[in-house]
Amino acid sequence: MLKIGATTLGETGGDAVSMSMNLGYLVSSLIFMAIFIVVVIAQISTHRFRAPLYWTTIIATTTVADFADRSLGIGYAGGTSLLFSLPMIGGVSEREESWRGIIIGGGSVGL
Repeated sequence: MLKIGATTLGETGGDAVSMSMNLGYLVSSLIFMAIFIVVVIAQISTHRFRAPLYWTTIIATTTVADFADRSLGIGYAGGTSLLFSLPMIGGVSEREESWRGIIIGGGSVGL
């Protein structure tokens, strides 16, 4: 139920910013990407898993997926690949263990 709610909230928020505010998918995606980056940094700095931060990332990435599908024209598979690759790129660092804990979403994240 949480996944459905988070995705619905992300879709609604993305549509409100992109269509109702007439900003388009690019600008709204940049706004939500900024939110995503801030929340990921916050999650990493907490040194343990925080569910509200996790669900905020789900909400923020929904609009980015819409941008990939509708504006970039790479479809849902391309958008999924894009969103999957971002944490993978970040995971190739000295903090690989931290990223693995966040991606898996379980327990405490040791830094």
